[in-house]
Amino acid sequence: MKKGTILITLGLLLIAAALGLTGYNLWDNQRAGKISGDVLEQLIPQVEESEIADYLLNPDMDMPAKSVESKEYVGVLSIPAIDRELPVFNEWNYDNLQIAPCRYYGTAYQDNMVICAHNYDTHFGPIKTLNYGDSVIFTDMDGNVFRYEVEEVEILQPTEVEKFTHADADLTLFTCTIGGQSRVTVRCQRMK
Repeated sequence: MKKGTILITLGLLLIAAALGLTGYNLWDNQRAGKISGDVLEQLIPQVEESEIADYLLNPDMDMPAKSVESKEYVGVLSIPAIDRELPVFNEWNYDNLQIAPCRYYGTAYQDNMVICAHNYDTHFGPIKTLNYGDSVIFTDMDGNVFRYEVEEVEILQPTEVEKFTHADADLTLFTCTIGGQSRVTVRCQRMK
């Protein structure tokens, strides 16, 4: 076989592999979006409006969680500027992250909650386009609604964990950039 034929064959194999990987990523994105949507339909009827919020009397309390298919969720996150409404898992782990955003740290009651998600188009992929003043809403499983405004969008290194968890923000959202080299971080302040 000639050198040119080998190189053409190798090039075609690399193109086929790239197309396969792109196809898998698109499928995985759609799968995660569908699962999140299905869970959201099951969570929304469970959210109940409460007259006096328990967390106001006891801000140190655990956030209530509701179970859907043996998975625990603490609320629903809505980001109107990017047309997102997503369930939020009670705790972060890789398997949960493949399905929906996860509470990474803190609580809405303590004004220190951090939520992470994959950069799927159906999840946090578009958060890099948020602007100062955009609205973010978190509703816990007791029906308490927390309204936030975007204060800042920044790029952090994955090793800067303290900047995710101990920032001067009431709510922090983050996801990795394409390729995972850094983190898109959105800082929000609660509207009082």
